[in-house]
Amino acid sequence: MAKTGEIAAFALGEKKTAMVNLPAQFVTSSTADMKGQKYSDLVDYANNSEKTNDLNNESMNDLIDLKEQFGKPGYANRNSAVTETHPIFGIDKLNYDNHDISVLRKDLDEAQKNGNNIHELAFSIRGDWLVKNNLYDPETRMIDQNKLKHAEQEVAKTLINKGFNLSLGEDENDVVWFGVIHQDTDHLNMHLWFAKKSQETRPEMIKQEGKYKGQPIGVIPLELIEQAKRQFRKQLMSSQELRRHQEILKGVGGFKQEIVEAAPENLLNDRHAKAIKQIYDALPQDMKGRWQVGNAHLTAGKGKMAQANQLTNQLLDDLFAKELKTEYEGFKALAQEYDAMNIEDQGVMHKGQRKWSENKEEELKKRLANQLYKHLAQIEDTSINDIDQQMSELLSHVKKRDKGNNVGKTKISSSPQEKKLNSKSLTNTAKQNSKHIGDQMPLRGGSFNKISRLWRQGIRDETNAERQFLRNQKKAEQEKAQEEYESQRLRKY
Repeated sequence: MAKTGEIAAFALGEKKTAMVNLPAQFVTSSTADMKGQKYSDLVDYANNSEKTNDLNNESMNDLIDLKEQFGKPGYANRNSAVTETHPIFGIDKLNYDNHDISVLRKDLDEAQKNGNNIHELAFSIRGDWLVKNNLYDPETRMIDQNKLKHAEQEVAKTLINKGFNLSLGEDENDVVWFGVIHQDTDHLNMHLWFAKKSQETRPEMIKQEGKYKGQPIGVIPLELIEQAKRQFRKQLMSSQELRRHQEILKGVGGFKQEIVEAAPENLLNDRHAKAIKQIYDALPQDMKGRWQVGNAHLTAGKGKMAQANQLTNQLLDDLFAKELKTEYEGFKALAQEYDAMNIEDQGVMHKGQRKWSENKEEELKKRLANQLYKHLAQIEDTSINDIDQQMSELLSHVKKRDKGNNVGKTKISSSPQEKKLNSKSLTNTAKQNSKHIGDQMPLRGGSFNKISRLWRQGIRDETNAERQFLRNQKKAEQEKAQEEYESQRLRKY
């Protein structure tokens, strides 16, 4: 990142850097005290143009170390970086006037006097992303500062309330924070500074002596910073971009659900009988009732479940290449499209970092594998002794039945339209095969027919639980939005 010497002359056409970065840092009060620096120095000289101009003439990187910022009085609201007369904003106002700045300075001095750290986070935003989301016009060099500030107000709540072992403030008035938009570098920067005001006495928030096993004091976890970045991006996305993201995610979820619901009838049939027998043989019988993929990848090759996991992975690959080819290809295509969007938003991936599509495929395979293991566990140990004979009888019966009815191999649909046309006959065939599986394979503890039926019931239960969770989540979000709307409306009066 470099200074441009101009306002809002942001770089365009970049491809390798993330759309939104969020570096975080903090300074202890003892460090600032030792150097004779004040937290309130950050907003000093707000109305002293001569001093500010002296600062503006200095050559410096905009995202300098927080310790150095105190040595440049007026760093936050310097003239060369802002376009507004009152650029500082906070929890309740988008533009702090001189009185607000005076109160802010007193609160910052109180936080430092009470020995509290001051934290800074800086949203560095690419020009391309601003243009795409209607936040910046490169021709007029105008930016939507109010929308950017509103987004940071919301993110500040998340960081202050969830970024530490406990909420940073002991009540809503116990935290001082302010922000500003800087426009004098090739990326737009939004700074956020915050500190607790009263003296900290809570053991969970005080630095521990020796080895501390919990969250390090003063350090905001990386996952919280990533969450803040996602929240920030989501609030600033244009309706068109947000709709594009939602449509792809909805499409991926739709294909996933189709695959999950279709898996039982397409796996528990004659074509896969031998493979399922091999999987059953490979499952560790001393772990029966606890067969799970766990945290390992299906292809990890370690542990008691390794051989069964690898065979199941091969079975699922075969399933995705044949019976569920249309659904799987749709799932994968949309997931990879979302990969491209993530790279566009977050920059080139790091070495060893897994793509979103790879994680989603792994989740899908694990879910199907765990469901298969769960229902194979219903086969009693004594029944496995004659499973080879039962498989043979099943294959023989199905072949005779198909020959008698002039039924050849089921043709795999090559398009959603063809799939729709064949869905009824495919479903009927699957149901008939399932019935004969039950007739010819009376396994103790349940037939394949029973296993398939219970598997489908389990899927329905999971789906209903997921839908109820999403409904509750949506209701909670709507109630929260209504509360915030009422709160903002009351503040206006």
